[in-house]
Amino acid sequence: MEKIKLAINGACGRMGRRLVALAGETPGLELVAAVEHPGHALLGEDAGVVAGVGALGLAVVAEVPSNAQALIDFSTPAGAQAAIRVAKERSLPLVMATTGLPDAEKEAIRELAKKVPVVWSPSMSAAVNLTMKLVEIAGKHLKDHPGGADVEILERHHRFKEDSPSGTALKFGEIVGQAMGIDKQVHGREGFVGKRPHGEIGFHAIRTGDNPGEHTILFGMLGETIELTVRASNRDCYAIGALQAAKFVAGKPPGLYSMNDVLGL
Repeated sequence: MEKIKLAINGACGRMGRRLVALAGETPGLELVAAVEHPGHALLGEDAGVVAGVGALGLAVVAEVPSNAQALIDFSTPAGAQAAIRVAKERSLPLVMATTGLPDAEKEAIRELAKKVPVVWSPSMSAAVNLTMKLVEIAGKHLKDHPGGADVEILERHHRFKEDSPSGTALKFGEIVGQAMGIDKQVHGREGFVGKRPHGEIGFHAIRTGDNPGEHTILFGMLGETIELTVRASNRDCYAIGALQAAKFVAGKPPGLYSMNDVLGL
């Protein structure tokens, strides 16, 4: 079977390097481009050396080549904007894994999906997406719980993460809100805020060290508590998921897909 020719945008970032390192180990994929923004200090360097896996004979470049059949963006909001533009110009299937996007880029992705297939998810992790299903089930069953159920979402990430709370935490909140009919969100608490109302979801973002990602969704009732926690011990789970998504999206009809579609959930 012919391999899908893959380009990675943001190839020299923390996630991009893992994508480069693991792409060669993924059956059905051929890495043809490691892309960074014009002026990046590592342009021209061997992508494998940058990723720490030895020379691949593939230089870091500033443009997606014409032979690419799928594009993964795991970069920054500015990098995502460039990836969306390229995908639109070339009708290139896109995996959008960058979080913290402004509303304009989110709308651009929705418009793009009318013309090309796009996998868009706040997390590429299989475990995170399975946990989202469990959270949905819990929320639906606790919606009318006698005495009410309080929902708090705690997330931990490395000190370098710039958006807060994480896109994954916000997605967990969206799932809970839809399942339980809650639309109010509170981000942290300070001072004399009074008793906690039932109709809100609390978010708490922790930034520490090199934590690659951890989320806990807490359902608190009177006399009992449910905690659903998913943790990453390294970044490979996100890279593996994004590579799975690239294999899935290539050849699909235009549309907006999620990791649920990739994983068959």
